[in-house]
Amino acid sequence: MVTRTSHSVKKSYRCVQSLQQFYSGGPFAVSPDGSFLACGCGEEIKIVDSSTAAVRKTLEGDSEAVTAITISPDGRLLYSAGHSRLIRVWDLSSCKCLRSWKGHDGPVMGMACHASGGLLATAGADKRVCVWDVDGGFCTHFFKGHEGVVTSIMFHNDPNNLLLFSGSDDACVRIWNLQSKKCDAVLKEHFSPVTSLALSEDGNTLLSASRDKVVNIWDLHDYSFKTVPTYEMVESICVIPAGTCFSTLWSYTPSSRKRKGNALLPIHFLTVGERGIVRVWSSEGAVCLYEQQSSDETLSSDDSRRGFKSAILLPSDQGLLCVTADQQFLFYSATKSSEEAFQLNLYRRLVGYNEEVLDMKFLGEEEQYLAVATNQEQVRVYEVPSMSCSYVFAGHTDTVVCLDSGISSEGSALLVTGSKDNTVRVWDAVSKNCIGIGKNNMGAVGAVAFSRRHKNFFVSGSCDRMIRVWSLDGVSEDVDHESTLKVKAFVAAHDKDINSLAVAPNDSLLCSGSEDRTACIWKLPDLVSLHVLKGHKRGIWSVEFSPVDQCVMTSSGDKTIKIWAISDGSCLRTFEGHNSSVLRSAFLTRGTQLISCGGDGLVKLWTVKSSECIATYDQHEGKVWALAVGKKTEMLATGGTDATVNLWHDCTAADKEEAFHKEEEAILRGQELENAVSDSDYAKAIQLAFELRRPHKLFDLFSELFRIGGDGEPIGKAISTLGKEELRLLLEYIREWNTKPKLCHVAQFVLQRFFRIFPPEEILEIKGIGELIEGILPYSKRHFTRMDRLVRSTFLLDYTLSQMSVLEPKTGVLSSKTEPRLRHEEGRHHQNALPEENVPTNTHSDNGIEEQTKLPKKLKSSKSKKRSRQESEISIAVQ
Repeated sequence: MVTRTSHSVKKSYRCVQSLQQFYSGGPFAVSPDGSFLACGCGEEIKIVDSSTAAVRKTLEGDSEAVTAITISPDGRLLYSAGHSRLIRVWDLSSCKCLRSWKGHDGPVMGMACHASGGLLATAGADKRVCVWDVDGGFCTHFFKGHEGVVTSIMFHNDPNNLLLFSGSDDACVRIWNLQSKKCDAVLKEHFSPVTSLALSEDGNTLLSASRDKVVNIWDLHDYSFKTVPTYEMVESICVIPAGTCFSTLWSYTPSSRKRKGNALLPIHFLTVGERGIVRVWSSEGAVCLYEQQSSDETLSSDDSRRGFKSAILLPSDQGLLCVTADQQFLFYSATKSSEEAFQLNLYRRLVGYNEEVLDMKFLGEEEQYLAVATNQEQVRVYEVPSMSCSYVFAGHTDTVVCLDSGISSEGSALLVTGSKDNTVRVWDAVSKNCIGIGKNNMGAVGAVAFSRRHKNFFVSGSCDRMIRVWSLDGVSEDVDHESTLKVKAFVAAHDKDINSLAVAPNDSLLCSGSEDRTACIWKLPDLVSLHVLKGHKRGIWSVEFSPVDQCVMTSSGDKTIKIWAISDGSCLRTFEGHNSSVLRSAFLTRGTQLISCGGDGLVKLWTVKSSECIATYDQHEGKVWALAVGKKTEMLATGGTDATVNLWHDCTAADKEEAFHKEEEAILRGQELENAVSDSDYAKAIQLAFELRRPHKLFDLFSELFRIGGDGEPIGKAISTLGKEELRLLLEYIREWNTKPKLCHVAQFVLQRFFRIFPPEEILEIKGIGELIEGILPYSKRHFTRMDRLVRSTFLLDYTLSQMSVLEPKTGVLSSKTEPRLRHEEGRHHQNALPEENVPTNTHSDNGIEEQTKLPKKLKSSKSKKRSRQESEISIAVQ
């Protein structure tokens, strides 16, 4: 991270990283190269980067939860199934469902893909096992025999050995022969549901694990077996292949596995289960070679959320992946210590589900860590650059509600937490241990605040409406055991629960906010009341002192933020703009700006001097409970009920530079546009006008082409190269021009070229084409009706002039019924006819439409001139 030295006004923030929920428990799969994970998250499948926990893609399924996932050996296809009983084939590059079919009478509980990639085996809750042709989607094998839900399924690791293994809740393992389409063997030596199956490298030995606390090792030649007691319910078993970091620690090679008579060959395998530890076993003597001393799983009060649920040896010797019951992915590497002892090192922890985020703070002097409190007993500490969980503070027995970070007098990073278990704890970020605990609270602790200057105390507020000042004197970071914290001062502060506390930068004052709609300012260290801040209409959720001014800020459930003077307790400013309760607020830019978040899911950036909101960000789908501001970098972190943590960086300078480059480029492109117009290169000019999004200039170009006439080739050449989005934009322009009578001629001219160039199939692919056509049609009908009315009115003019013997009728213009009458009238009034030399002749345009009629000077009145102009306009419009 780069420390910000200048304090320029911030105008925009950008969400650069996001920690989202990507795993809700259940099925998951690892890619063949180990670069990503496919995790079931409700009815969706999240494709997650295995190193950063970033969600690459999301596969939208149906409304039913996903129950089984597997990936093809080449990593191109993903197979999934859920409670809807549909088996789906996904293309991972395009995230599209290639095909789907219904395969079982119940949910599919397990999947396995053959090494060739052409066959897919599924295990169902309907007690059946099916094998499918992937390309055709038809069933090649249909096996019945299990008496319970089939949960485990696996192909033989040799592609030429067409055997299929399945384990069920009926405590049986069945071996199916794909060639004979029969069951070769039924292995019934377990007494509980079979949870996992594994094959040795040579394919001659099968290992089955169960919740009966044993692992059975089967010889596939004669189906004899050997039992390894594990003394815990085993959820997953993995055979350690030769050539990996795990196998080399025991000098394990294929040459050492020569068969001797009917004896089972020694196999090394690992197991995980309810205890949450990894153990490595040898089949020879059923000896446990290694056992973790302590679990890396975060302990929970809920027994159903303890232990490991699955384990997979990662490809390319990347280590071991274990999945916990509380949706965490633990990555281990194997090493040998200086004493030649085997060790498992946890090098990465990805959290699939954080639940509701309640509070968070940046941790460490360089703020490279982020401590997050959720609806759990632990506090998870994330590394900011990678957003992977570095370690966990575990010790509270109930939900951690609040936390605050600080630096001790020795310079180490400390974290203080308050919980519903009525205790406060102080944690050392270096040793990752709890170094102090306070137990004098009579209710859940709802707010804590660390000393800012002297760093020798912190303050807590609880549901017993008391504020307590805790001393850190005598607490040492070097001590492994917990010290009991002592209370220096306490006071009954409010009439209702205390929601927030803040210590002044010089440690002389304390501000508290409560549900009783008031905030109080206290003098430290004796907690003497100075002012009671009244004015909010709902409870106060957050308080904070200004870093430079003598004022304090409060945010409330009445949707407002207020700034109060410390000297007399008067309200200086009120900020309004949130649509719901303002839950958190903090000062920025040396007190000249502030950031806030609320129950409306919005994050707002304010300027204190003008009381204006200059930016609003909508990146959360629920209430935003937590807001953390980096003191050095002023980076933001927000979290809320959507179980999402967003990191925000100040992008004011970047946006300004980007806007400058865009403006500079627009000037150059504008000059290029003017050059194209001056060169009469209308096709290029139209394309540039589209790129620059200049509808007025575009209309001027179309008008010029309309005035010039011709077949509109420049228009066709220009719009034929446009994409679907630009074509949609063109139709939006045409729809707007078509609503105005002065502009409709140009709109119809361009629309005519549009429908001549593009076939109907391509037009229908344009997004929102139906709505656009519906907006163009009514006005087009109106324009054509008006033109038809004008054209028909010209017939009356011709008839009148013919009756006056001024205009000689043209053959075919008047109807056959009118011609005899005209001849009769012509003979009747022959004596009044004009001399032959004065009879005008008609001139016609190329389109066959009559142009202005030449009349004698004595008959060419002003009205005739007006009619002539109308005829000219009609001629141009029709053309």
